[in-house]
Amino acid sequence: MKKRKDNQFDTADLEKSVPYNLVQIVKYMTNAVVSKTILKKLTGNITAISVATGEAIIEKTLPFDTFIQIIDGRADVIIEKKKHRLKLGEGIIIPAHSRHSINANQHFKMISTVIKSGYE
Repeated sequence: MKKRKDNQFDTADLEKSVPYNLVQIVKYMTNAVVSKTILKKLTGNITAISVATGEAIIEKTLPFDTFIQIIDGRADVIIEKKKHRLKLGEGIIIPAHSRHSINANQHFKMISTVIKSGYE
């Protein structure tokens, strides 16, 4: 399994009061993880991410709760060594301070919401 590539991320928020098709916000790229910021604030952020088959979001630990929802395909989400296979429409909360990674046995897209408030 390949590790996540260090791609350039688009950090500009999407325009407000405009409808979006969440699946089309990010495109798939061969051998890549692609990210598009939907909204970024001091209290958290929302990001659309596409992951090509065979790629992964490498293991990390965040000091905040993170909610991810699969909007295309399927993904294996590993939280503290326990694997959860998520399919289209499913989501999971990754608890703060938990080691986690996300693997693409097939390409997938997800929305990631990080909540930073409440941890002061």
